[in-house]
Amino acid sequence: MGYKKAEPNMTFAELSLMSSMEHNRSLKLMEKINDVIDWSKIETLLLKHYTVGTSKEGADAYPPLMLLRALLLQKWFKVKSDPELENQINDRISFKMFLLLSLDKPSPDHSTFSRFRSRLSKNAMVEINSAVLRQFADRGLSITEGVAIDARLVQSASHPISKEEIKKLREKRATPEGKLDKNSKPLKFSRDQESDWVVKNDEPHYGLKEHAAVDTSNGFVLATELTPSSVSDSIYLPYCVAASCHTEDQIKKVYADKGYYGAPNSKFLHMNQIEDGIMWKDTKTAKLTDYGKERNKIISKLRYIVEQYFGISHLNTDAFRARFPRLMKNTIDAMFRQMAFNLFRGTKILGAV
Repeated sequence: MGYKKAEPNMTFAELSLMSSMEHNRSLKLMEKINDVIDWSKIETLLLKHYTVGTSKEGADAYPPLMLLRALLLQKWFKVKSDPELENQINDRISFKMFLLLSLDKPSPDHSTFSRFRSRLSKNAMVEINSAVLRQFADRGLSITEGVAIDARLVQSASHPISKEEIKKLREKRATPEGKLDKNSKPLKFSRDQESDWVVKNDEPHYGLKEHAAVDTSNGFVLATELTPSSVSDSIYLPYCVAASCHTEDQIKKVYADKGYYGAPNSKFLHMNQIEDGIMWKDTKTAKLTDYGKERNKIISKLRYIVEQYFGISHLNTDAFRARFPRLMKNTIDAMFRQMAFNLFRGTKILGAV
């Protein structure tokens, strides 16, 4: 067993289409992205973490880099599902050319994309996203001048249930019987049992929360993490800062809204010699001064960059709703969104788009 050949052999049909491809905007975008990223470094990391295809027995597997690039296409072109991604690859010449898949070869089955996503660990995606960001840093794009941190609510992939029902479901799933379906076979499909409830702006919300860190210079997403929605924003500031360290350069300043205000986060930043850009708020013993209000206005003009990412991903990739009923699978999906966003952003900044 090995990997299927990724380099396409030019067929007569492909040769006859080459002139028309010169005017294909989708293909031009992909070519420009290829110009700003060294895929061989990404492939090396993938092969370290993804062992499918390394056995000497069995049929050849699809190259993991091909599958990773397919899931990036899913984000860039707003493809809603894996079956639709399979259809789009079979239908679009530009997709096949980006994947180095010959026109006379079919797309990988949609279940292949699903299995690939499930087999990739969080650590693998962290390393891959970090490698992408380091490549942009090596090209002179700063990612450490300032980091803006915020969180947003994400709807569950399942319909809401009460806290009592969630508790019962979790207790049932913890038993041997709860892991089996009605035919006593291992449960393949299940509802979301990791989401929970929170009230924000007097509105109840059932689902998850995405904590994100975005660099204020170029808008790269430096870190993303999903938790149940009831988890406090504030306690994830240290994690987001640590996860934003992709190079040896020191992060200079961290920006955040009033929800992150407090001694623990200020102390953390001070101990790590990072300038505190957390907005101040009134306390029981002191009201915000005019200086504090002006300081908050200045910070708000810099921390908007993380809200911009939330807005773009909300519109383009339906990031407001979880795709899967499992927290880890949604985390991997969010990290693919991070990678797709950063690749497009870096290409645009470098003047290629």
